[in-house]
Amino acid sequence: MSEMDDLSEAEAANELMRLARQIAHHNRLYHAEDAPEISDQEYDALTRRNEALEKAFPHLVRTDSPSVAVGHDVVASPLSKVPHEVRMMSLDNAFSDEEVLEFVARVRRFLALDEDEPISFTAEDKIDGLSCSLRYEKGRLVMAATRGDGQVGENVTANVASIADIPQQIEGDVPDVFEVRGEVYMETAAFAAMNEAQQAAGEKIFANPRNAAAGSLRQKDAAVTAKRPLRFWAHGWGAASEVPAATQYATMQAIRDWGFPVSPDLTLCSGTQEMLEAFAGIGERRASLGYEIDGVVFKVDRLDWQERLGFVAKAPRWALARKFPAERAETTLEAIDIQVGRTGKLTPVGRLAPVLVGGVTVTNVTLHNRDEIERLGVRPGDRVQVQRAGDVIPQLVANLSPDADRRAFDFPDHCPECGSEAVAEEGEVDVRCTGGLVCPAQRTERLKHFVSRGALDIDGLGEKTIDQFFALGWLESPADIFRLKARRADILALEGWQDKSVDRLLTSVEERRRPDAARLLFGLGIRHVGIVTARDLLRHLHTLPALREAAQKAQAGDEDAIAALTAIDGVGPVVVKALGDFFHEDHNVAVWDDLLDELDPPRFEITTLESAVSGKTVVFTGKLETISRDEAKAQAEKLGAKAAGTVSAKTDLVVAGPGAGSKLKKAQELGIATMEEAEWVAMVAEASGKPSP
Repeated sequence: MSEMDDLSEAEAANELMRLARQIAHHNRLYHAEDAPEISDQEYDALTRRNEALEKAFPHLVRTDSPSVAVGHDVVASPLSKVPHEVRMMSLDNAFSDEEVLEFVARVRRFLALDEDEPISFTAEDKIDGLSCSLRYEKGRLVMAATRGDGQVGENVTANVASIADIPQQIEGDVPDVFEVRGEVYMETAAFAAMNEAQQAAGEKIFANPRNAAAGSLRQKDAAVTAKRPLRFWAHGWGAASEVPAATQYATMQAIRDWGFPVSPDLTLCSGTQEMLEAFAGIGERRASLGYEIDGVVFKVDRLDWQERLGFVAKAPRWALARKFPAERAETTLEAIDIQVGRTGKLTPVGRLAPVLVGGVTVTNVTLHNRDEIERLGVRPGDRVQVQRAGDVIPQLVANLSPDADRRAFDFPDHCPECGSEAVAEEGEVDVRCTGGLVCPAQRTERLKHFVSRGALDIDGLGEKTIDQFFALGWLESPADIFRLKARRADILALEGWQDKSVDRLLTSVEERRRPDAARLLFGLGIRHVGIVTARDLLRHLHTLPALREAAQKAQAGDEDAIAALTAIDGVGPVVVKALGDFFHEDHNVAVWDDLLDELDPPRFEITTLESAVSGKTVVFTGKLETISRDEAKAQAEKLGAKAAGTVSAKTDLVVAGPGAGSKLKKAQELGIATMEEAEWVAMVAEASGKPSP
């Protein structure tokens, strides 16, 4: 039994919410402020946990999920914004040899390759720097940009002019347009020397070479950048009018011949054994390289296969970063604090005596819940082992002094914020405050969730502003946000506010008076109702009043209402009960009515892609000969269809290859439309605007 089998939907939804916020916070620090609080390995483990939860609970995937975000929005900056013609993607990570083998097998399955069909991969060390895209037109550098959020970066053209590794003009047979992509970094010796000089001058000391490189490149004054010992390393390309070769390896050789440094460890691997050997070899040389790396990147060599494999939400299917393992350390658990979250969950947090783990100082660790504390048997004063790898990071691995004469930790039975009773529902491990909207922790957190990007997305109303307005008594409930216009003069009188910033906030508020109904429902923070479930509900009910009526009928025991709600895909008894419980509470109904007095959300409708199968359910059966099953499903989803595994009355189309059996027979019995693989391929080509193969 895996850990996921022990998680309830409520626990998973809560953890996904926390991870989304936590990862977004660290994305901002890393990509926008060049001031990360955690190591890459800690960050990787957070995203890894998020991916595992989303795989186990796909119906709980959030619109603000880290799995669909790359980098971070470009924040206010002296550097101008630059849109990327081709999105700068991230990479999926692996932490074991087994995951590398599964990656290769996954590629083989997607491409429908036989086991004896050879696949070559490039391997190169993954340098720890700041991503940068260099656009050349007619061989001349015309634009340099940081990654930003993957779609929009910052213009650093003037700044890269001082980096000797970056040519201003490329000579030779160069495409009319070609974007070289790579990392701006700083060698460890140069970093140490620069920090010594900074310290002697009484200026900022950088935490590590990556931070130093990022901060140096993103300077308003290019003269400051010119004084910093920056290097550049190419590892790929973006927009290109023409690619000089048919493989990854040969194209990288062409980029090197144009004068760009590439990894000296860039190699071509024929099969998994050579891939694992390349990883081990680079790992052995890691300490002597003179620059920081955190893993090895593998890429499918054939570019036509890369194109077929395509991308998932934020990463290519044809590439993988195999990360180096993390470390463990021992320290003392000094205290256990209780934090109250938006949903009222009481989360214990262990405060540690600061300990250096793999170059990063760790001072706290989540202990998850009451049961986890009991399982570990930890108490303040215990010696503990901490790890920076695994599902949740930082993670307390073990209690090293379980037999010490110390009193067991008493988990509180009342909320530390409001004093309300704190209880665990039947069958759940989470202890929650029952105070609801009277609990200060929940009220502010609910407001922060309400205005977050995945919900109402109100610009200018950040966490600090909500805390400030709440303390002043201006924000007690979501509806109060839409009454802020009457407080314009009061807001303007606060320190740090000016006419433009106040007007920007109030304009953003007014623009949300006709919000997307699913976002509004999600923003209310009803237990078990994430954005996906909110959309599923409203796809069938269309309006919020209809939802309320159905929920109240179900709560009153109306069997028809219960049956209608539970029949909705993605909605089960747990969600129906949560909706009923929400509307059964008078204070929740008061909040709901007050909010809808201020807002007018339009009827909810789903807009699908323009294709012959948009909004339909497709089942693939039999042996597909020109594409794999995974590729076929990806095509269906790309065209706005839902790919299902079984034939039912809800199925609209069955695509049958040779050997189709019971599924095809059932489709014929039900009168469901069928087509052969060749017809499907032709339809996909037509919908995509491409000639049929």
